[in-house]
Amino acid sequence: MPPSPHSGAPAVRAVTLDGGGIPLSGLLALPPGGAPRALVVALHGAGMSAGYFDSRARPGLSLLELGASLGYAVLAVDRPGYGASAAVLPEGQDLAGQTTTLLAALEGFARAHDTGAGLLLVAHSNGGRLALSTAAALGAGGPGAAVGPLLGVDVSGIARRLAVEPGALPGSAGRVQWRRHWGALRFYPPDAFRLGQELLRPVPAVEAREILEWPAAYPAVAARIRVPVRFTFAEQEQWWRHDPDAVEELLAPLSMASTEVVRQPDAGHNISLGWAARAYHLRVLSFLEERLLARNVVRAPVLTGPDPDLKKVDVDLT
Repeated sequence: MPPSPHSGAPAVRAVTLDGGGIPLSGLLALPPGGAPRALVVALHGAGMSAGYFDSRARPGLSLLELGASLGYAVLAVDRPGYGASAAVLPEGQDLAGQTTTLLAALEGFARAHDTGAGLLLVAHSNGGRLALSTAAALGAGGPGAAVGPLLGVDVSGIARRLAVEPGALPGSAGRVQWRRHWGALRFYPPDAFRLGQELLRPVPAVEAREILEWPAAYPAVAARIRVPVRFTFAEQEQWWRHDPDAVEELLAPLSMASTEVVRQPDAGHNISLGWAARAYHLRVLSFLEERLLARNVVRAPVLTGPDPDLKKVDVDLT
């Protein structure tokens, strides 16, 4: 990958991870001049690729560049069945297989790289299934412990109940409805559609079939998640229901996790490719900052008496 065309932005480079014998391609940005504060792992949606999180339509829209500039390592992964693994997995993998492959890849990455205080999973659309499944696996104490502590999960463009008929889904036999992906044209820079074409990939057959099972599979996955989860819905999210009843149904199974639901104005389903990308990514990283703050407060020593290093300060409140 050529150096970033955005002057002064951290470099983004191509990488290949070992997912237990399955190659996973991706993009990596590291903070300049120091160890990362934490690792952000970004997972794209159906029919996309890792570049979804590295928009080049305008400076400032890339999650990789922004995260690295704020001191984080950011790793966007081509999910199993996409990128380098497509030849090995021509039909893709089911959700359990994707979870195992991703955890193996992240363990290998963690052995070779500093991951800071822990890991934040960020995902879009169908990548959210993998993010939530991975969080459930880590919460259950299974494989992947070497990755480090999971700090939270931040997903956009996915819920529990579909807002479309099965035949309208990407990878189905029906006609893909591009406006459901994009929403209003005004939400995107002029180059976003041309550059977006370069990010498109075929949806693996196993993934296309399995997404129909998500509403029934979701409660068991959600019940095992023990870290904070944040859901974002674009103003014109049209693939998934996000009305009050649907949101209540989405949050109810997350019995061991704190949750947050936010709306991203001026955005369609492909938030990270639009004008709203920077605003959304800043909110993602603010969520991570809050997770680090909470972790630091919990780990801080408790003062049981006067601290000799503290000096009395008189404050005039008048």
